[in-house]
Amino acid sequence: MSPQQALQIIQQLADGIDPTTGEVLSSESPFNQPDVIRALHLASNALKTSGPDVTAKQAQKVRPGNAGRSWSPEEDAELLADFDAGIEPKDLAAKHGRTKGAIQSRLAKHGRIER
Repeated sequence: MSPQQALQIIQQLADGIDPTTGEVLSSESPFNQPDVIRALHLASNALKTSGPDVTAKQAQKVRPGNAGRSWSPEEDAELLADFDAGIEPKDLAAKHGRTKGAIQSRLAKHGRIER
């Protein structure tokens, strides 16, 4: 389901319409409760502001496999040895499954480069 399809369903529910049949929901329906209607409108607005363009950009931005993970002592030692051997930060990033910024931060922490 696309965000656009979800938005359409949420808007129909907020308007008191069954999205599958197009019929008006009964007055006893949970979707006709004031708090539920407000929540549906908030969800609708959130989908409008995030939109498919924002969602597509987020989907395209793939984080490396180890991004955000802690560094083990072994990985630190390997990183420093590889850097001392002349391997470039961008290549180290690919090897360690980290971002180039994470590699540079780690090298700065260990005094190999200045930030």
